Amino acid sequence: MGGEEFALNLGLAFGLMLVLEGLIYALFARPLKRMIMEFLAMPEFTVRLVGVTIAAIGVLVIWFVKG
Repeated sequence: MGGEEFALNLGLAFGLMLVLEGLIYALFARPLKRMIMEFLAMPEFTVRLVGVTIAAIGVLVIWFVKG
C-alpha cells in the first residue's frame, strides 16, 4: 500500500467514523446523555478497560475484513 492509498483510506475511515458518531448523537440523544452520566460515575479503571476493549474489537473487525 503506497502513501497516497494509505492517506486516502485513513481519510475515508475518519470520515466514516464522524458520520456514524454524528448519527448516534442525532438518533439517540436522550439515551446517550444518560449513558454519559453513568459513564462519568464509573471508576477510571473501568473507563480505561471499556476503551481498550472497544479498541480491541475494532482491531479484530479490521483484521477479519482485510482477511
